[in-house]
Amino acid sequence: MYFSNGNYEAFANPVKPADVDKKSAYIIGGGLAGLAAAVFLIRDGQMDGKKIQIFEELDLAGGSMDGIYNPERGYIIRGGREMEAHFETLWDLFRSIPSLEDENISVLDEFYWLNKADPSFSHTRVIVNRGKRLKTDGKLTLTPGAIKEIIDLVLTEEEKLQDVRIDQVFSDEFFESNFWLYWATMFAFEKWASAMEMRRYLLRFVHHVGSLADMSALKFTKYNQYESLITPLVRYLESHGVKFHFDTRVVNVLFSGDAKRRVATKIETVRAGRKHDIKLTPTDLVFITNGSITESTTYGDNDTAPDAHHTLGGSWELWKNIAAQSKDFGRPEKFCENIPDANWVISATITLTDDRVVPYIEKVCKKNPHSGSIVSSGPVTIKDSNWLYGFSISRQPHFRRQKPNEIIVWTYGLLSDTVGNYVKKKITECTGAELCAEWLYHMGVPVSEIEDIAHNSANTVPCHMPYITTYFMPRAMGDRPLVVPKGSVNFAFIGNYAETPRDTVFTTEYSVRTAMEAVYTLLNIDRGVPEVFDSCFDVRVLLRSIYYLNDKKKLRDIDLPWIVKVLGKQGLKKIHGTYLEQLLKDAKLV
Repeated sequence: MYFSNGNYEAFANPVKPADVDKKSAYIIGGGLAGLAAAVFLIRDGQMDGKKIQIFEELDLAGGSMDGIYNPERGYIIRGGREMEAHFETLWDLFRSIPSLEDENISVLDEFYWLNKADPSFSHTRVIVNRGKRLKTDGKLTLTPGAIKEIIDLVLTEEEKLQDVRIDQVFSDEFFESNFWLYWATMFAFEKWASAMEMRRYLLRFVHHVGSLADMSALKFTKYNQYESLITPLVRYLESHGVKFHFDTRVVNVLFSGDAKRRVATKIETVRAGRKHDIKLTPTDLVFITNGSITESTTYGDNDTAPDAHHTLGGSWELWKNIAAQSKDFGRPEKFCENIPDANWVISATITLTDDRVVPYIEKVCKKNPHSGSIVSSGPVTIKDSNWLYGFSISRQPHFRRQKPNEIIVWTYGLLSDTVGNYVKKKITECTGAELCAEWLYHMGVPVSEIEDIAHNSANTVPCHMPYITTYFMPRAMGDRPLVVPKGSVNFAFIGNYAETPRDTVFTTEYSVRTAMEAVYTLLNIDRGVPEVFDSCFDVRVLLRSIYYLNDKKKLRDIDLPWIVKVLGKQGLKKIHGTYLEQLLKDAKLV
């Protein structure tokens, strides 16, 4: 497997891999990574779909890419996915998946046209004082010292950031900035999260520093992520004969050999209480999704809080059983144990059933939620919320079956160890109606109307997800297994708990990238995996980031050490009329 860039290989069809007709594939986990692996096996590996089997412990595919109507509870979305133009492997995948609405075009075509016609743009990113826009919203408000801390982190080698927390590399000066507020609430970072992952994000998304406040770089699906992305993937795989085993728990994968040559020899499964073992040969390929952020999710309803007690869950037990066989298979306990209390574990889906809240939504978002256009363009953060509460409203309808009078609002809180401003409880203790009431309060709805709306004009389904932020747990080298461990003959790890260089977790891109790398490596496919977008190596992007990090100041106005300013003035004279001056002008620094 090798990486490529440009469009030379992007449009090429690889030669059929040797002996692929003699191979079969077993995919553990029916989330995005598992589904993507199956597509790459068929499309690029040219494997017969009938020789591919997918094992999923739930009763449907999709993993954390969800969106469902539950007859007893109502509409449920545990989370959303923010995408951008440079998710290279994701778009490589969906260029080949037919749209459900028009089989003559791809999901990528459908997605591209939609976001061209209705681009993302946030008119309000942060509110305070019950629905008022933060006065400094739109500015990053970074001090020179905070900018230096960002640069210092970026310049630090990843190896030196093992088990280091974000609050160990940044000061209060940084955490008081709007940059951190935007960053944390957009990506779900906590102060205790991995500094290593923070560095990766800074490098990976440096080209979006200028749009961090207005979120104009984001792309969104037409409906919820399940209906828009997962359903067409499943339809494609079923049309190729891929077999799905739902309600099937994989409890272990056994291996023989050592780091020089290691072979997966058996898959142990349980279905309906009955054990079933699958014996493997070196020609049977195994793709393992290790760990899950939505494992052990519990739900509440309008009148009931979700159960906060949970078991470890099948995906984590599987990884622990696998990791016990070799240190090369990672350390799951680093992610699923000792999770800090001040974290994000609760989200809620609010279904508004009349238009009583529409004026308050329009006041904040400057969009009519019934317009069919994307409403909030990502999260709106409530800065003075004790829970650091936020909400997002996507294009409506968000579900195909949604009624014209219904509006779907998704809410979440990043701090679970404090009591609310209106509801005097921790977010983990709240019923759906209480979560709705807290949101209504911060939106500026009159207090006299809040309880009536929360109970009679809304249905709210809270979700408790104990592992939702575990991607960001502080980690060290080797805590996540390599996508294809050294010496592997027939197995690979896929998903956000597998290790691939440079890319960032908690993204659809990471799931697809690990799947692509795994398939291309095990089948030795002669086509490059698109590399992570290289914006951090582009001097134009770096110069623009300096401009935006300093809230659009010119180079002469940026607070630099006096000696640097003196040298800078002399340097500007020297480069007058040159290409270097043009680069600075393009970046708006001069």
